[in-house]
Amino acid sequence: MITSSKNISILGSTGSIGVNAINVVRSYPDLYKVRYMSAHSQADLLIEQALEFKPQAVSIGDARQFDKVKSALPGTEVLQGREGLLDLAGRDDVDTMLNGLVGSAGMEPTIRSIEASVDIALSNKESLVMAGDYINRLLKKHDVKLYPVDSEHSAIWQCLVGENPDDIKRLIVTGSGGPFRTLPLESFKDITVAQALKHPNWAMGRKITIDSATMMNKGLEVIEARWLFNLPAEKIDIVVHPQSIIHSMVELIDGSVKAQLGVPDMKIPIQYALSYPRHLKQDWEQLDLTKIGTLTFEAADLHKFRCIQLAFDALEQGGSMPVVLNVANEEAVYRFLAGDIPFTAIPEMITKAIDAHEYLEHPDLDDILALEKWTQAFIKRS
Repeated sequence: MITSSKNISILGSTGSIGVNAINVVRSYPDLYKVRYMSAHSQADLLIEQALEFKPQAVSIGDARQFDKVKSALPGTEVLQGREGLLDLAGRDDVDTMLNGLVGSAGMEPTIRSIEASVDIALSNKESLVMAGDYINRLLKKHDVKLYPVDSEHSAIWQCLVGENPDDIKRLIVTGSGGPFRTLPLESFKDITVAQALKHPNWAMGRKITIDSATMMNKGLEVIEARWLFNLPAEKIDIVVHPQSIIHSMVELIDGSVKAQLGVPDMKIPIQYALSYPRHLKQDWEQLDLTKIGTLTFEAADLHKFRCIQLAFDALEQGGSMPVVLNVANEEAVYRFLAGDIPFTAIPEMITKAIDAHEYLEHPDLDDILALEKWTQAFIKRS
């Protein structure tokens, strides 16, 4: 059993990842002390969490909610806006920062925590998609560890334990295929927001649920895996696994394949990232393969799910391509959720942004932030 406690910060504590992390912390109150928390706009839930866990400071992104949070938490330091979030991310008096933020907004907090020499439990895949090479150099410079929280990357991480990197043939990222795995391509033009938000297996936030529907989430996960595990794109494959029981696999050069299995529950990879290298006992739902019965696998349809190919292409071309891919996807998804564009326009808008931007071979942080703003403006006016 782990005997020493950890001070942690949870950025995005009111989101899907954050709420699951709170449940993990609640299970082991003697092991984890939540020192900092942040939320974007869910002030009531942030207040509720802060009253329970008594953090030293919280940050609320929506400045209109600041007074409400401040008055409800008189003994707590309350920050606001983007500046407040980055302030918390850069504090060095925690052992681990859990980044549960959604989208490109989570990249800079990851960098701030690394610069503060704080280890990171990373759910925000966009950090590595947009700035993988830059972040890896920072990790080495500041001697910081990065623990993956995504179920796919946690699975690969666990399968790689004890293996020689030279023995790895390929990483196999699995995906459910989303709600439209069997829907004919000609019907995609009629997909509604409500239909796209009905994921068959996972309960997630709205943005990542749409990414699952377009299967862009698999493309982003391939890019993230490239930087997490230092393997080229040609050694990373996607396999559709509708049951979401095998979370990913590693194939070795002798033909053996290692897989990590579990029920589709994000608390499991979150807890492992916080408790590494231990697997702590829990009473939540356990995997029973006799009840599952059958596990099936399919090739990913790159023609039907164009976003996957866009991600592979962006990774191959490198430079600024993944930055624009990620931000354009994010903005297009938000436009779809708002009812501004059809489902089929998401990959079309991403392609337009990639083609229109001025390519940079080695973007630095300032370049990445500038590209983020340019891409956001491009998609909003397209």
